[in-house]
Amino acid sequence: MKITRLETVRLGRLPHMLWLRVHTDGGLTGLGETSYAPRAVSALIHDDLAPILLGQSPFDIERLWNGMFAAVNAYGFGGAETRAISAVDIALWDILGQYTGQPVYNLLGGRNRDCIPIYNTCLSHGTCRDAETWMEGRGGQLAAELLGEGIRAMKIWPFDLPLPGEADGGAVGPVRHFIDPDRLQRGLACVEEIRAAVGGSVAIAIEGNARWNLPAATAIAQALEPYDIMWLEEMIPPDNVESYARLKMASRIPICVSERLFTRFGFRRVVEANAADIIIPDCSWTGGISETRKICALADSYYLPVTCHDATGPVALWAAAHLMLHIPNAMILETVRAYYDGWYNEVVTERIPISDGMLSLPQRPGLGVALREEVLGWPDARVEVVNR
Repeated sequence: MKITRLETVRLGRLPHMLWLRVHTDGGLTGLGETSYAPRAVSALIHDDLAPILLGQSPFDIERLWNGMFAAVNAYGFGGAETRAISAVDIALWDILGQYTGQPVYNLLGGRNRDCIPIYNTCLSHGTCRDAETWMEGRGGQLAAELLGEGIRAMKIWPFDLPLPGEADGGAVGPVRHFIDPDRLQRGLACVEEIRAAVGGSVAIAIEGNARWNLPAATAIAQALEPYDIMWLEEMIPPDNVESYARLKMASRIPICVSERLFTRFGFRRVVEANAADIIIPDCSWTGGISETRKICALADSYYLPVTCHDATGPVALWAAAHLMLHIPNAMILETVRAYYDGWYNEVVTERIPISDGMLSLPQRPGLGVALREEVLGWPDARVEVVNR
């Protein structure tokens, strides 16, 4: 069986998303996905990775990964290059699973567990307005609602919220070098409101969006210590591992790092420098299923737990779920109910199974999910193809 065609799909309504379909002469099509800078990633796939992939066996996943990485590494591999490799790698595992009739988790060596607990990153989309609920002072209400669905953990970013008169930069923006008392107290109030409503029944993770310098992150961490926080995530940019090690030493709250790191080489420094308590890769960014599996094994050799990142797209979530069912050191899996109850189901064929706060996967071959064919005909769809 040979790879005959690469097909990328972008949608105007979801401007950060890219889907990749890898076609073969055996009639099987694998689905991959990545997010951010989709035009750049699509160009890399068609212009630079296609010559490496077309005409090759889709089963030689490791050899193709190494060939793609060697090609892009000649010019620097971080960013769009690794995202492109990630999409290809996920699609190749999907093809292998379809060919063998096995779920990806079986191909990885089978399951360590039948299901994995999830937490809800409290974003909004469509009719689900989780972000507005907690940002407007109703975090306790949201926590109680999640608990009613069996979801026992949530993630918020209360220290990033703009003060009156400030523009909201969201998750993107420059590092802040000072946290004023008003901002600190406002963030703590969000946590206090949740604790008052549900006590310790819902775990709280704090997202920092890499928006703080070391002293500010330390101040936040120490102020949060009485509230039994599940972890602090990306409180400072992940570029300086030594600063993360200092933050970890300054706080009793577990430190979680970082979906922004690329490949095992990025995570190696964090693990070896004792700079994190929890590792959070994103398999659609850091090198696909193949590379994320190696990152998880690296973490496991240091007895560190893993939580896979997902606030991106449905295929990334399916791929991460296969890994999290397989690896021994899986802790909990990120999900966004505004997405898996909403737009995910508009673009893929299967709804991911979540019940009572737990995610499981069916015994379907490959990833177990495909892109809806009608998506290719949507008016805002941009489909590009390169053939052998």
